[in-house]
Amino acid sequence: MDASKERPNEAEGLRLIRAFLTLPPDKRAEVIAFVEELARVHGRPEEGAKASPR
Repeated sequence: MDASKERPNEAEGLRLIRAFLTLPPDKRAEVIAFVEELARVHGRPEEGAKASPR
């Protein structure tokens, strides 16, 4: 594991969390809904592909 590459990613993640927490509650709800929609869309198996059991 390369620590020099891990640090910038960690810092970026912390900046994103800080930005999210500074949003007003209604904007936070919009961000959460957006991310949930992305996860739903990208979580689908391709058409005709078998879904794996969880």
